[in-house]
Amino acid sequence: MSTPKIIAMVGMAGAGKTAASKMFESHGYTRIRFGDVTDEEVKKRGLPLNEANERAVREALRSELGMAAYAKLNLPRIDEALKKGPVVIDGMYSWEEYLFLKERYGDNLAVAAVWASPTTRAQRLSTRAVRPLTREETFSRDKSEIEKVSKAGPVAVADYMVVNGGSFEELRAQVEQLMHQLDENAGNNTFG
Repeated sequence: MSTPKIIAMVGMAGAGKTAASKMFESHGYTRIRFGDVTDEEVKKRGLPLNEANERAVREALRSELGMAAYAKLNLPRIDEALKKGPVVIDGMYSWEEYLFLKERYGDNLAVAAVWASPTTRAQRLSTRAVRPLTREETFSRDKSEIEKVSKAGPVAVADYMVVNGGSFEELRAQVEQLMHQLDENAGNNTFG
């Protein structure tokens, strides 16, 4: 029996991490969205879900628990899901989260960066149904996530890259190719 695997999706807001993660989910992976912790905490504090409140909660949790906060808070969900099969993490952010999960899971963790240009991402984020962002909010979030969250590190060390500048069908084709590559490597419990 092969060891269950984890694929962590990384990238800037609007790159397509969630779309790619849901494709993995439709192929039997358990999807764990790190951002659910933020949404739950915002609601628990009785605040409306918006960019300002989400950012404040993200920063507060990281201030309290360190930069690996989201990996730590989601660890029970990851471990439980691994009992059933492979896992896709939707939105690993910080370098410290990467180091924390890599230390725990070793070669059973692979990172896939989903990339789209800032212009493409801003357009997507301005029209999304849930938590839309203006161009200015997108830039502000990018700046904050690069400077305060060390988000660039996991993108830089990604094992796989998905360039998402085209259609949904093009994204699907790339993600299916990635899943095929992971399946081919599953026999030896390593990725690429």
